[in-house]
Amino acid sequence: MSSRRNGKADRAAAPRTLAEELRARPDEALAALLRSRPDLLHPVPSDLTQLSTRLSTRASVVRALERLDRFTLQTAEALAVAPDDCTAAAVTGLLDGARPDAALAELRTQALIWGPDDRLRLVRTARDVLAPTTGNPGPTGLGPTFAEAAAGLSPGRLQDVLADAGLPATHDPVSAVAALAALWADHARAEELLATAVPGVKDVLRRLMWGPPFGGAQPRAVRAADARTPVEWLQARGVLLPAGPENVVLPREVALHLRGGRAHQHVEARPPTVETAAAHDPEQTDRAAAARAFTAVRTVEEALDLWSTEPPAVLRTGGLGVRELRRSATALDLPEPETAFWLELAYGAGLLAADGDEAERWMPTPLYDDWLRQPVPERWLLLAGTWLAGTRVAALVGTKDAKDKVLSALGEGLDRAIAPEVRRLVLERLAELPPGSAADRASLLARVQWQVPLRGGATRDRLVGWTLTEAEQLGLTGRGAAASYAPLLLDPDAAARLAAALAPLLPEPLDHVILQPDLTAIAPGPLHTPLAQTLAVAADIESKGGATVYRFTPESVRRALDAGRSADELHAFLARHSRTPVPQPLSYLVDDVARRHGRLRVGAASAYLRCDDDALLGELLADRRAGALRLRRLAPTVLAAQADPATVLTQLRTMGYAPAAESADGDVLISRPDARRTGPRTAPVPVPDGPPPVVDGLLGAAVKAVRAGDRAATAVRREPEAPPSALPRTAAAETLAALQTAVLTGERVWIGYVNAEGSASQRVVEPVRVAGGFVTAYDQAREEMRTFSLHRITGVAELAEES
Repeated sequence: MSSRRNGKADRAAAPRTLAEELRARPDEALAALLRSRPDLLHPVPSDLTQLSTRLSTRASVVRALERLDRFTLQTAEALAVAPDDCTAAAVTGLLDGARPDAALAELRTQALIWGPDDRLRLVRTARDVLAPTTGNPGPTGLGPTFAEAAAGLSPGRLQDVLADAGLPATHDPVSAVAALAALWADHARAEELLATAVPGVKDVLRRLMWGPPFGGAQPRAVRAADARTPVEWLQARGVLLPAGPENVVLPREVALHLRGGRAHQHVEARPPTVETAAAHDPEQTDRAAAARAFTAVRTVEEALDLWSTEPPAVLRTGGLGVRELRRSATALDLPEPETAFWLELAYGAGLLAADGDEAERWMPTPLYDDWLRQPVPERWLLLAGTWLAGTRVAALVGTKDAKDKVLSALGEGLDRAIAPEVRRLVLERLAELPPGSAADRASLLARVQWQVPLRGGATRDRLVGWTLTEAEQLGLTGRGAAASYAPLLLDPDAAARLAAALAPLLPEPLDHVILQPDLTAIAPGPLHTPLAQTLAVAADIESKGGATVYRFTPESVRRALDAGRSADELHAFLARHSRTPVPQPLSYLVDDVARRHGRLRVGAASAYLRCDDDALLGELLADRRAGALRLRRLAPTVLAAQADPATVLTQLRTMGYAPAAESADGDVLISRPDARRTGPRTAPVPVPDGPPPVVDGLLGAAVKAVRAGDRAATAVRREPEAPPSALPRTAAAETLAALQTAVLTGERVWIGYVNAEGSASQRVVEPVRVAGGFVTAYDQAREEMRTFSLHRITGVAELAEES
């Protein structure tokens, strides 16, 4: 008798609705719910009933399910195929004995399930999303229930099925369907029926039991005595039911019996182990990764220096043309996909943008100059942080979108919201391996698929491989293994520690080169940025690797002179930065080009040539290669050309001359490598993956606001107390203290308030937050959350105690 009374008391105490369970949860549990599902806070629900309604909407439920790991999702799927008021023990049976305690706790935290452990209920919307249907067996491979599959059968047909299955007759269709379901829930009776099956029946059941549960056979209202085939035997006894004019289906209860009560063929209770593909010396791994990190910084620098002087055009549809990408790749001596990666990284970091002019061009932003002045670790940190948080995926460049349009670098269509999460997951798994260990790609992919089974699909799988490649290029991994400093990138508060850990591993920049008699210079390591920039102007890069080889040519020396360097400055630069004496051939080359440089001056007429050497002008007039310029003499030292100055300069340099451009005042025009910059630009914002995370301070205020609204919504209505005859008036300090105390105690107070129009009023409010000169409170009269300016509150008074 006592146990019966206790059972009744437990049932009475159990929440009848999700809102009731939320009401019984402590504030910490509500905060955990809102933290795990931030979409529920936009806007803040007025009370717990509205919160329960909002978290049951399809969009919110699908978003929550997409963020579950494989086993937690399988637990939810098991609950979806189980009846309401399922016990935790029954869920364990559906999961082949795997204990779902942690999974159930997570589902309860996110309010996807509710009720006590002996009467678990999956939120109705989640059941609708996950449960198998007549047309979609879902991940469990189960078909519809007997009640769903037999809905189209006539009462007479149901009586025939009951009789052939050996069940007592009933004229109630609902009872008939329940009797069939009960037959397959009884293991002994179900096995007794299958023992009478004709040959071939069990083969048919084996093909359907794990799904899909549909078979291509015409439904027939056949009796057991007339059955001639295994399919007819099964139809006669209701083991296969109609599913359209050409198909039959295996009901869910039958499949669960055949599976031994399991909802899934393979239950993945534990995450797959990430295997080690290769092991390296951790110290060598760090040095290899740091070398790649330094190279990453220098590669971005080289690319943007190139675009400072030769900015490519922006396509009319946005982005970078294929030809311009190929030209940049050739200049950087890199494959086109890797070039696209560095350009996208610079764009995402705000170092590169379109200039916004009528003829738009891509060029560095002013932020690039600030970036150049920073130490290498800080410069790398900006690139790495941009990559980790960015949603643009450079590996998609050259592929086609859903409209069969080719995606271009720096263009639209490259954002993938799941990219930051996959990159973070990959880095976390690499960091868990022993130092120096490279991950096996297949097992790493399986682990990521287990952690985010519903999101991304094929894009998620390809992102895993792309992340490994890009992490190596960026210097987060060396030889496939995570560098010791890489995990610090995952901590937003560890930027200083990351830079300090990386700095000692970076190669020390050099301030010298080795000049060779064959007009080459060898940089035995990375150079300081000013030295590398000047050398890149005065010489051409011939090869890269452990050492960079530069070659001096007449064209490269002329380029330095065009940039404003004199011959004496070039000699001094070479002598200052060479560890060996400057070779005589190089000195002769500089003097020879300098002697000829600027003897010919080109200005705009269309164009004219000016030279003090009359013989040189006569030589040009007689040269057939200059025929396209259509030169004619205007004066002994001046020639006119029917071409623009840029064309004349290019043609004369092709002919071996060293002309210089001049202004209308006769001054030599200097071409500097850092002449082109955009106006101030902001970096592109990553595509948001749902609402932003909730800040803890706002989370506490939101919980208080929901609680206050819920108390007001559920309170017994009675006549309000008469307010004081005059506005409450207290000193500013007393007002602030009283409101802060009310926030802590959750009490209601009277306040006097003067609005912007000067109108005074009295209000009963329940303050939930005081900050920044404003009070956020629940207004009892208007039954809504309001924000009041603190300086407009005339005073605070306590309410009379309720009797």
